[in-house]
Amino acid sequence: MNSHESGAGTAPVVIVENMTRTYTMGETQVHALRGVSFTIHRGESVAIMGPSGSGKSTILHLLGCLDKPTSGSYQLDGRYVERMSDRELSRLRNRKVGFVFQSFNLIQQVSVIENVEVPLIYMGLEKARRLEMCRAVLESVGLGHRLNHRPNELSGGENQRVAIARALVTSPDIILADEPTGNLDSKTGEEIMEIFQRLHEQGATVILITHDISKGKWAERILQMKDGLLQRELTGREKDEIVDLFVGVA
Repeated sequence: MNSHESGAGTAPVVIVENMTRTYTMGETQVHALRGVSFTIHRGESVAIMGPSGSGKSTILHLLGCLDKPTSGSYQLDGRYVERMSDRELSRLRNRKVGFVFQSFNLIQQVSVIENVEVPLIYMGLEKARRLEMCRAVLESVGLGHRLNHRPNELSGGENQRVAIARALVTSPDIILADEPTGNLDSKTGEEIMEIFQRLHEQGATVILITHDISKGKWAERILQMKDGLLQRELTGREKDEIVDLFVGVA
């Protein structure tokens, strides 16, 4: 799929309408999201950006079906998330969302292939099929030679590749990447972003949560958050010019 055409003419995979999220902390109400609306089409690459406290982490939890909105609606692949039971949410999360975290979130006591296998166990697939799928996805991220190593035997970049493989193995509708290069040096970070770029070019829907404006160059679209609101949406030349301006200043 051509990356420039990926959002055009395709059905929305994410529809967010006037979504709010309020947390009660003692007697205080914290309005993390104050009414956010946006649509993400299948095959798009989108960066959700903003400083700490802007609401982007709350959006991550809501898009990943780890939480429900206080009001408004969120549709993932045509299903209203806020109407689901916890059990339905867990099933949807396992099948529809692939997570990649800054801290990798790997199980240190087991091998690379066993880490990638975890989502497939929850899906109930038989062992031979699970291993076949794991080997294929690990090959695709350049770790076919590391199947039986444990995370503590790998570099940071290799651990993040394992995390990406685990996110991909269920063929999810969206890949949610939360500051995926935050714990990596700049060269390794670029290699990881190249993997996401390749996945996007192959048709994956990739949503990047980050405070790093330089990562916006990679995405087709930036959703810029501030104080729980969607401040603006940037695309095309305007997006690239603003990223270049801020990166140049840095």
